[in-house]
Amino acid sequence: MNTPASTTSPLIHLIDDDAAVRDSLALLIGTVGLRVQTWADPLAFADGFDREGIGAIVMDVRMPGIGGLALLDRLVGEGVDQPIVMLTGHGTVDLCRRAFKSGAAEFLEKPVNDELLLETLQQAIRTHVRSRQRQQAGRDARERYARLSEREREVLGMIVAGLTNKEIGRALALSPRTVETHRANLFAKLEAASLAQVIRQYADLVEGGT
Repeated sequence: MNTPASTTSPLIHLIDDDAAVRDSLALLIGTVGLRVQTWADPLAFADGFDREGIGAIVMDVRMPGIGGLALLDRLVGEGVDQPIVMLTGHGTVDLCRRAFKSGAAEFLEKPVNDELLLETLQQAIRTHVRSRQRQQAGRDARERYARLSEREREVLGMIVAGLTNKEIGRALALSPRTVETHRANLFAKLEAASLAQVIRQYADLVEGGT
């Protein structure tokens, strides 16, 4: 198993019981500057890899101990969010369908086209980075939202719905000055300098699954 020294850049986990395949694919992936960690044992990988890291997983469908599809089901079931690329030397339509249904990001047949694999992995990493950024934005939005009072949350919902201060005041039986105070307070607590930022944070809140 190769253990890269740096942990700051995306990492590709490569799982295959064939040493020759591991070595050749690791060499190929390294040509575009991506770090690679190879694993011969799928169960050792499942128990030991860093789930918090940015990157992608490449694994063979047929492996001893646990098959690729079973491992895919386990990883997805555990909430692993790194994109998973399945490789097989015996591809069938049914196998491909099952892999995608289980959550695979891509399904490639061996011998793998070098350019296709590299393009797939680079796209997978971009997708993973965007996903993690959305998750972080959602967490940040939830933390800021938690600072709001119940009344400020009501006002926020109406602001996002497009109501004016006067309309909000009528709906909540508040004076325009009181609405303006709530508005200023929630902008401050959300650390937002504009209405667009408030709306963006509200969208992050919704996308974050609150």
